[in-house]
Amino acid sequence: MRSEIFIGILIPFLGTALGAAMVFFLKDDISERLKKILTGFAAGVMVAASFWSLLQPSIEASAEYGKFAYMPAAIGFLIGIGFVLFLDIVTPHMHMDNVSEGPTGSKLKRTTKLILAVTLHNIPEGMAVGVIYAGWLSGHVAVSRTAALVLAIGIAIQNFPEGAIVSMPLKAEGMNKGKTFLYGAFSGIVEPIASIITIFAAAIVVQVLPYMLAFAAGAMMYVVVEELIPEMSAGKHTNTGTVAFAMGFVLMMILDVALG
Repeated sequence: MRSEIFIGILIPFLGTALGAAMVFFLKDDISERLKKILTGFAAGVMVAASFWSLLQPSIEASAEYGKFAYMPAAIGFLIGIGFVLFLDIVTPHMHMDNVSEGPTGSKLKRTTKLILAVTLHNIPEGMAVGVIYAGWLSGHVAVSRTAALVLAIGIAIQNFPEGAIVSMPLKAEGMNKGKTFLYGAFSGIVEPIASIITIFAAAIVVQVLPYMLAFAAGAMMYVVVEELIPEMSAGKHTNTGTVAFAMGFVLMMILDVALG
């Protein structure tokens, strides 16, 4: 069982590393159209995972509250939004459209801010994988081993484009391929760390699992609404981003419902 969990929490990191490895195969920076496709697809996967893998189990696990079964999901979701909002405010980072956010007066390099932006994305995803495995381990939440694995695979799928999106701009700015790959892959190392911390936290207080499932969903939805959808919808080729969003959503829904 321990080996299954270890593999499960490493799968999303592998997705990021594989995406970062695209610097060895692509000659130039990613085109605007491809960025829209990759960003839209990632957003679709995250929205579907937030509902099917996290919010739905949270609500089902709270059935004992009767007509108030939505309360743990609602509370956890809002706290998750607030948590990433706080990180967004206190961490200097940069969006793909070159807009800097976070504390003013930061002297960090543009490349460092890009890496921090993707790192912020990955924290909620790592927490999501951790809490779903915690749900399976506890038996308190109706989460199967397959459902936990499906979420890990889904996060890895959407991490692939994120790894490429953060690595290719670094390469375009003159950084060598090896260093670019390491930086891109390193941005995903927070995922297994966040997963492990979440598993231990959930194991201590099993009763809060429904809240933590929704917390992870809220954290991921913040990233989607604040980061991914604006990047997908700005400038040209927005239709391709929307279609990619739909494809990502449907793929994750099929994986979760059919296998989970």
